[in-house]
Amino acid sequence: MAQKNETPVLIVSLLLTLALLGGGAWWVLNRLAPGSLTPGAQNPTAANGDSDSPQNASNTPTQERLSSGERVLFAETSPEKQAGVEAIASGNFEQAVSDLEAALQANRNDPEALIYLNNAQIGDQTAYSIAVPVPAATSANPALEILRGVAQAQTEINQAGGINGVPLKVLIANDDNDPQVSRQVAEALTENSEVLGVIGHFGSEATLAAAEIYQNSGLVMISPTSTSMQLSEVGNYVFRTVPSDRFTAAALSRYMVNTLQAQNAAIYFNSESDYSRSLKDEFTTALYGDGGQILAEFDLADPAFSAADTLQQAASQDAEVLVLIANTATLDQALQVVTVNRGQLRLLGGDSIYNPKTLQVGGEAAVDMVVAVPWHILSDPQAAFVQSSRNFWGGDVNWRTAMAYDATQALVAGLKSNPTREGIEQTLSASNFAAEGATGTIRFLPSGDRNQAEQLVIIEPGSRSGYGYDFVPVQ
Repeated sequence: MAQKNETPVLIVSLLLTLALLGGGAWWVLNRLAPGSLTPGAQNPTAANGDSDSPQNASNTPTQERLSSGERVLFAETSPEKQAGVEAIASGNFEQAVSDLEAALQANRNDPEALIYLNNAQIGDQTAYSIAVPVPAATSANPALEILRGVAQAQTEINQAGGINGVPLKVLIANDDNDPQVSRQVAEALTENSEVLGVIGHFGSEATLAAAEIYQNSGLVMISPTSTSMQLSEVGNYVFRTVPSDRFTAAALSRYMVNTLQAQNAAIYFNSESDYSRSLKDEFTTALYGDGGQILAEFDLADPAFSAADTLQQAASQDAEVLVLIANTATLDQALQVVTVNRGQLRLLGGDSIYNPKTLQVGGEAAVDMVVAVPWHILSDPQAAFVQSSRNFWGGDVNWRTAMAYDATQALVAGLKSNPTREGIEQTLSASNFAAEGATGTIRFLPSGDRNQAEQLVIIEPGSRSGYGYDFVPVQ
C-alpha cells in the first residue's frame, strides 16, 4: 500500500521522468509497428479489444465492402491471392482453388485467403452463409485475428462434412469500425436472405449502431469482442461470446481489494468511448461494492491531458492503484501513464491494455501490471483448441481469435438445429443451449451475454513475446 510519506518522493520521480521523456521517448510511441502472429509469440493485437475509434473511414459503396471471394478487402495481398479472387469473380472455382492454395503456401496466416479458398471449394453448391463484419481497412490486425477464428472453424466444419451435410460459406464485410458504415453494412446483410447469422462487429460503438438493425430485422448477431453493457439491452437477436464489462470490472475489483489489499484507486478512461465509459462505470460500481473507492478520474481524451500532472494529483490524494481503461484512440496516453509511473503505484487494465505496444513501450515500468482478458492461451495449455490453433496457424493466437471461433461454433449449433434466422435465435435463446468452443462450453444468459468469467494476466519478464516481457496468467 502507498504510504503518505512516499508521496513527495513519488511526485519528484514523476517530474524527473517527464523531463527525461521530453528527450525523445515519446517518439517511440507512435512509431512501433503492430505485432503479427509469429511462432511462439503471444500475439496480443496492436489495437484495442473493443475499439470505438474509426480511422480513415471512407465513402466506399456498401457492395464493395462485401466479399465472399470476389475482391480483396485487406490492403496486404499477393499476385496469387489476387488471381484467386479474380477467378472467383469470373466463376472459375477450380482455378481459384489452385491460386488460393498457392497464396496460402506463401502466407499460411492469411485468414481472408483461407475463407475465400473454402468458399471456392464450395463453388455453386448449396451452402449455409454467415457474415463477418470487421474493420479490414482501418484496424487490420484485430480484423485478421477475428477472421482467424472464423476461418479455422469454417475449415474444420467443412472438412468434417459440413452442417448436416451442408457446407458453411462465409461473407466478409469491411465496416471501418465506423457506426455509420456499420449500419449500412447491417442493412445490406439483413436484405441478403442467404445470410443466416452475423459474427461481429468489432468495437462497441459500431456494434451498437448495427445491433438495432439486426434486432429489428430478425437476424442473429454474435459479437466476439464488444463488451459494452448497452449491448445487453438491445434484444433477443443480439448475443456475444466475449464477457461483458460487468465481468471484467468484477475481476479487477476483486483482485485490487482481495489480492493487492488496496482500497483507493484513480481511473483513467476515454470520455468519448462507449466501451471506456461502460467499463469505468462498471468498475466503479464493483469497487464500491467491494469496499473500495475512486479518488480521482482522468480523461485520456482531454487535449490538455498530462500523465505527470494526473499522477501527481493521484499520489497527493493517496491513490494506491491506477486503473487504465483506454481504447485504441487513447492507448498511447495510457502508456504515458505507465512509463511516468515507473512502478510506483500498482497498475490494473482493461482488455485494451493486452497489446504488444504495452510490452514494447512499458517494458520494465509495466511489470506486475494486471490486465483482464476473456481468455489466454497459457491458462489451459493442454486444451484442444490451443493445440489445434497452433498447428493451424503456426503460432499462438489470442482471445479475439478464440472468441470468434466460439461465435462461429454457436451459430453452427443454431444451424444444425434449425437453419433459419428465427430458428437460430430460438436455439441460442433456449435455457438449455450449450455448445463446445475454444474456451469451454458456450452458454448465454437471457440478456445474450456470455456466461463466463474473465481471466487475469500479469506482465512479467519473459521471452515468448519477443519484447523481453510477457503476459502470463495470474496464479
